[in-house]
Amino acid sequence: MYPQQAAPSYPGMLPPPVNYPGRPRGRRFGLIALAILAVVVVATVAAVVVVAQRRDSSVGLTDASAKTAIQKYLDALSNGDQETIARNASCGLFDELKDRRSDMALADLASEAFRKQFSSVEVTSIDKIVVGSPSQSQVLFTMRAVPTGREQGNIERQGVAQLLSEGRDVLVCSYLLRVGI
Repeated sequence: MYPQQAAPSYPGMLPPPVNYPGRPRGRRFGLIALAILAVVVVATVAAVVVVAQRRDSSVGLTDASAKTAIQKYLDALSNGDQETIARNASCGLFDELKDRRSDMALADLASEAFRKQFSSVEVTSIDKIVVGSPSQSQVLFTMRAVPTGREQGNIERQGVAQLLSEGRDVLVCSYLLRVGI
């Protein structure tokens, strides 16, 4: 014999399937519009950042301002101008220093060493500027110099200077003469 069938759990026939309404078109359109708006906002912010960086770097250091700053620093070394040397070497901190004696002594030593090397120098070109930030740069430059004790004959030397743009001032924070062997 056949086993008996279990009684259905739902009495009678099942109701017909129900069609669920689709998503409202306005909601889908709103999400697409919101996504496009977000992309436009991100692109605008990116453009503003790029323009601001270009503006900062163009206002910052130029070949002419670097050449002028380095020449003023080298002139200060040649003339023994301790305050200018110390102001540059302190890299923007000079006005806030309470005791400047060590800075002035170091400036005097730097000037004395420079004058023992050269009787005159002239920055002839800025060879390369490497921008570290909108206010800081490393500069490779060429200078024409007359060695001390030599009456005639100029020599060309390259040097590297670390520069800081602070407002309208460009400071030579450090200077290193590159010597060929």
